[in-house]
Amino acid sequence: MSRNVQTGISTKSSVRPLEGIRVVDFGHHVAGPLVAVMLADQGADVIHVDRPGAPGSDEPADAFYNRGKRRITLDLADPADLDVARRLAVRADVLVENFRPGVMDRFGLGWEHLREAAPRLVYLSLPGFAPEDPRAGLPAWEGLVDAATGNCHVRVGEAPDGWDDSVPTYSSVPVASDFAAFLGAVGVVGALTERHRSGLGQRVSVPLFDAMFEAIGAAGAYVTERGLSPQLPLAQHGSGTYACADGRYVQFNPIGATPRFLTWFLQEAGRPEWTAAGEENGEENGVVLRKRLTELFATRTASEWEELGRSAGVPLARIRTSEEWLATPHARASGMITRLDDPRLGPTWMAGVPLHAGDDQDENGLDHPLRPRHLPDADRADVLRELREEAAGGAPATVAGRRDLPMSGLRVLDLTQILAGPTSGRLLGELGAEVIKINAPQRRIAAHGVVNRGKQTILLDVENPAGQAVFWKLVEDADVIVQNFPPGTAERYGIGYENVRARKPDIVHVSVSSYGGIGPWTHGRGYETQGQAVTGIMARAGGPGGRPAVLGPYNLLDYGTGVLTVFAAALGIYHHAVTGRGLRLRTSLAQTGTYHQAAHLLDHEDAVHGTEPAGPGALGEGPLMRFYRASDGWFFLGAGEDDLDRVTQVAGLGGPHRGSLEDVEAQLEASFAQRQAGVWVESLRGAGVGAHEVVGLAALMEDALVRGRQLSVTQASEEVGEVTMPGLAIAMTATPPRIGAPVRQPGADAVRVLETAGLGSAVESLERRWAVQTAGLPGGWE
Repeated sequence: MSRNVQTGISTKSSVRPLEGIRVVDFGHHVAGPLVAVMLADQGADVIHVDRPGAPGSDEPADAFYNRGKRRITLDLADPADLDVARRLAVRADVLVENFRPGVMDRFGLGWEHLREAAPRLVYLSLPGFAPEDPRAGLPAWEGLVDAATGNCHVRVGEAPDGWDDSVPTYSSVPVASDFAAFLGAVGVVGALTERHRSGLGQRVSVPLFDAMFEAIGAAGAYVTERGLSPQLPLAQHGSGTYACADGRYVQFNPIGATPRFLTWFLQEAGRPEWTAAGEENGEENGVVLRKRLTELFATRTASEWEELGRSAGVPLARIRTSEEWLATPHARASGMITRLDDPRLGPTWMAGVPLHAGDDQDENGLDHPLRPRHLPDADRADVLRELREEAAGGAPATVAGRRDLPMSGLRVLDLTQILAGPTSGRLLGELGAEVIKINAPQRRIAAHGVVNRGKQTILLDVENPAGQAVFWKLVEDADVIVQNFPPGTAERYGIGYENVRARKPDIVHVSVSSYGGIGPWTHGRGYETQGQAVTGIMARAGGPGGRPAVLGPYNLLDYGTGVLTVFAAALGIYHHAVTGRGLRLRTSLAQTGTYHQAAHLLDHEDAVHGTEPAGPGALGEGPLMRFYRASDGWFFLGAGEDDLDRVTQVAGLGGPHRGSLEDVEAQLEASFAQRQAGVWVESLRGAGVGAHEVVGLAALMEDALVRGRQLSVTQASEEVGEVTMPGLAIAMTATPPRIGAPVRQPGADAVRVLETAGLGSAVESLERRWAVQTAGLPGGWE
């Protein structure tokens, strides 16, 4: 075993699925650099191109967003530097950029300019809005995209007392950029997998606006004639946030078709007689239960309740701040938080890895050592020398015939439940895989709708010996397995990773959990709320001194983990295509929660925490970057200090303005309140300033442009008629993903699946033995 001198991390033999892949990163802000760091962490050789002056390199977040990369500074307005940039692009396997549409084209670095010289190039674009969107020229500030997609409201049931639901809230968590990056990484690895067959690259595009539809998920799915259902508070079986004896809080979320988690918790807490109040429906019983739980949680500290919850096996977590999460032993032992010796900041704790690949992690929970960032232009000499020595374009392109979707020809067994896991299976199917969804029989299937379109569905009891025999028969023809059984359950059934690998060594096996497969919390249970609680997101949403709250109207961890699980599966699939070997991969809600906050999760000697906007009352980053109330609603102003005079002129304040920004803010508030939001937005855009009205989810899902671009789609459900749901956010020029067929009623494909597996004659026998259910099927769109 060797030892990494720079990080002090012990190294072992490890899997680096993207080793040998060259990436040139023209990214800035969040989305582009985040994709590139995800690729670098998986072994790719990434060269980051800084602009002159390297804007942002003095910010602590640069230590995360540019770790593991080499760096060169290029002025694209200079012909010699532009030539270097072009040669870097032509020799690369992957190019990443997140400029507005047309910017790279103006430099001759657009996809159409490079595709002939570099036919194998995978070109990733992450603009704010798509080229065909009328808003393509807008600066896609995070708050602006949040306004455009309704991602700016306090979740129902999480607001402070007396809260005005019409008031938007600003979050410093860059949800749109993160989702675009996660999806972009999926698209890149998918395109590399397809290139391995065809020899040709293609352009992948994930606009930030489009990416938000993946985050919206089931919140935007509904039976069309009924319209969008109102969001309900998290209250089932006593779910909620509770104050404890030490003034800290826990998040308890015993949701499910039955109150089993509540029963287990009350038994462990010594109050089994209270279970009846949680078993019976009705507002009165809910009030009684919540009152009892409020009094109960006040009797012990948050840490004591967390330990009791873990002992009882229930979804319960102490709410931590992000600074506390940085120092949590599990976060560090699992590699979710890691330490690198940064050249400017010194020893720095930061977000670690969003997934684990392979089984050979070191004592710090890492698959292989991560490398600290280089400073701007530190690698100029080496990069220029390599350009002189190497031929452009890598291996010659083959002449491709028919090009199939990236995952075409693969079969996936999806044994996951709820949202995160099924989302990964849906996306794999929409990238071309055949997906068989396996649920347990004789049970209500939660959240089956939008997350399971495009799949074949069977109700199969994998614990039943007869059902398990069917499972093993399906494994014979499977390429990928995705599962999110409670930790240890698959092993207890005899179908865990080691059992599967013994029968099929080349399987790509992906596990999804709440806290990951490494570290002291491995066996803990949890959902979106627990992931937000432990990583600091709930504390961030509550604000300093406020009651912690679940962040946002959409499930950023469930769906974010779903996309990162596809990224993990795609890495495994690519690894198998290149080496012929299988791979074990693991993702978790806590890893996703950590990655969503990567810009703020940095701890070093001079770190100052808590300076970013937080809490429901946050409206933005400052006077020129915030939500403003108009006479009929709200809009987001996205401007820089260079835009100040234009903003004040539009607002009727005159100019040039010489007062303080604080004075400007009060004047803008008064002025903007006099006219309609649409009028201000049109005027500001006309002056070259970014602005967007706050759009509600119902209006968004019915918007003509959104529907025309298939970001909102309708399908005919065999159960309930026409249904509306989010569409697809990833675009690929040569092998565009397809929207999956309408979701079937759970279990509706059992006979077909069994017949394909050669078990058609055993259907009746399997039913008699309670291994398979083909009649009396549960609903899928409840």
